[in-house]
Amino acid sequence: MNQPKRKLVSPADSRWDDQTRLLLWLASCVGVVSFLFYFKNGDVLLYGDAVAHINIARRVFDSRTPGLLQLGTVWLPLPHLLMVPFLVSNDLWRRGAGGSIPSLVAYVLGIVGMLRLVRGSLASEGEPTLAGPFASWIAAFVYAANPNLIYMQTTAMGESLYLAFFVWTVAYFSEALRGDGKALTKCGLCLIAACLTRYDGWFLAAAMVATALALKFTAGQKTGDAKSRLAWQRRAIAKFVVLAAAGPVLWLGYNGVIYRNPLEFENGPYSAKAIERKTQTSGEPGHPGTGHPVIAGMYFVKAAEDNVANNPWLQRLWLLFGAVGMIVTVMTAGKKGLSDSGSGGKARLSLLFLLIPLPFYALSVAFAGVPIFVPQFWPFSYYNVRYGLQLLPAFAAAFGVLAYWAARSKQWNEKWRGAIVLAVMALVGAGYASAWNAGPICLKEAEINMRSRNLLEAQLAGWLEKLPTNATLLMYLGDHVGAVQQAGIPLQHVINEGNHRVWKQPYDPDGLWERALADPSKYADYVVAFEGGPVWQKVKDDHFKAIVEIHVTGQPRAFIYSTR
Repeated sequence: MNQPKRKLVSPADSRWDDQTRLLLWLASCVGVVSFLFYFKNGDVLLYGDAVAHINIARRVFDSRTPGLLQLGTVWLPLPHLLMVPFLVSNDLWRRGAGGSIPSLVAYVLGIVGMLRLVRGSLASEGEPTLAGPFASWIAAFVYAANPNLIYMQTTAMGESLYLAFFVWTVAYFSEALRGDGKALTKCGLCLIAACLTRYDGWFLAAAMVATALALKFTAGQKTGDAKSRLAWQRRAIAKFVVLAAAGPVLWLGYNGVIYRNPLEFENGPYSAKAIERKTQTSGEPGHPGTGHPVIAGMYFVKAAEDNVANNPWLQRLWLLFGAVGMIVTVMTAGKKGLSDSGSGGKARLSLLFLLIPLPFYALSVAFAGVPIFVPQFWPFSYYNVRYGLQLLPAFAAAFGVLAYWAARSKQWNEKWRGAIVLAVMALVGAGYASAWNAGPICLKEAEINMRSRNLLEAQLAGWLEKLPTNATLLMYLGDHVGAVQQAGIPLQHVINEGNHRVWKQPYDPDGLWERALADPSKYADYVVAFEGGPVWQKVKDDHFKAIVEIHVTGQPRAFIYSTR
């Protein structure tokens, strides 16, 4: 008796099935428990950038000059806007938990998106199979169990948030390729969020728009597949292009109107290029990979390896298996993936978008002043190693594809299929075990680079807490805003570099910041200055009484002056 075939449920029809709900619950448990662990150990505010993100968001409503202009120009605005509701609480602000909440939620959603992306991309049309769901769970596990992502999702950094938008963007693009007429619009909305979170999203948007336009001229042409034509009709493509361009256009327009320079974030005084110029001594060529995309790409790939394993041999195996997985992705898509009828093959090829971070960071390191330092290569230190996490979705998808191929292959008997799957799982387990044993490299990067800075801020915060609660401070917040945060001093009590009209460049004679620098005693009760900084340069000859002087090795001296 013939058994009826089970109808395959397309990704668009299986948004919240039992598998998704179970994974959502498991991911939430991992996210919350890991957050509580790192929060208890005082690790969520180790990164100076995490502290800066939190206080940029806080300044939107807690400032002498509150408003959206406090968002600044270099960092994109969406992560800060998402933090704002959680930072209204003084306790969540002081302890950093308010900045961690969007990252934690994004971690959970990114895991669910990984399951949906791989399950939909590997779905077999017209035949029931457990290989696709099995492979998608492996991919979700590789993504969710990564020690470095688990740590980063407990902080106010942008990695977890961007990865979630990245994964869901590719997932919706894949579903559009499978014939979901609404998925392309959802993909465009996710692209807006990605483009307003990290500049990586701009490169992704350009690649997807180019692919969509190319596919528009082939979809539905040969076979008259109405379902395929539905997803790629002219109106849908036009809407997608507009959405994909919206994020970059909004940010360029904001910079053009406010700063009189659409590329202020790229070439302004606080851009990566400007920071690198300040740190260079005369005659230095720049960081490793400057002007050399291949070398820059090698540093990025090594950073990616460092984020998945600590042992060099395990790192090489991860890279090998990842490359093989992507090759298998292309091979199994085959000619069917390039034809009009092969929507499943095209969806599988959409996994190649997960490799977009490789050319993006190779070009960014080579030409945009973005350095990556890894401990294995000169100068043998840690800086932006966390960027390697951007390849984690590609590794996860590649391992899922390998498991799927092994389970479905007719060229291997079941013994060999099981061996391949076990090898994939053993490699993942060994890599992550080595990373946990050595300590997540992203955590290590923060501990090493921020140790002296955090010590200085902790000592300074202790003294600031002793000042009168209604006192007004004059302080440059760009370097050590964490001291004010730890002391719990409202930012509206601190006159800082953000209290002026930003469109008046480079100097606003009527700005509160400039007026207070010119006559500190008229506007502030106390001045907090760091040796060599802009406030110190202004007040060092004014003969104010230094009531506190703090020395921390590796950091400039900090002073608290009384102006009365």
